[in-house]
Amino acid sequence: MTYPTTTAFFAGLFALVYLGLAAWVVAGRVSGNTLFGNGGDALTRRVRSHANFGEYVPFALVLIGLYEAGGGAHGLVTGLLVVLLVARLAHPVGMLAPPNTPQQFACRGGGTIATFGVLAVAAVALLLRG
Repeated sequence: MTYPTTTAFFAGLFALVYLGLAAWVVAGRVSGNTLFGNGGDALTRRVRSHANFGEYVPFALVLIGLYEAGGGAHGLVTGLLVVLLVARLAHPVGMLAPPNTPQQFACRGGGTIATFGVLAVAAVALLLRG
């Protein structure tokens, strides 16, 4: 087993994005004087963007990191991580878009589908290596 260098590097990037989303939520809470609860639609979108990131990214990183540490193909590791990063950056953009707009479908929907795809490919890659 080798140290998953590529996954570790991207984990650092994801941590910075996560902190940025957290700061975005805090700024929304402060500006709306909402210390508890969802504070309405705009803050709910921020909170859910942050929470959604926290729900999916750690699991994807574990799967990809295990694949990389087990000697998986570097190209696949890098590809999965790049797709995941783009997907997770696009998702909050789509969360802010007006409902039923191309931006919402492309960013939120595309980010969600890409995240699911990364999870599926990483899971299958791990199963095939076993």
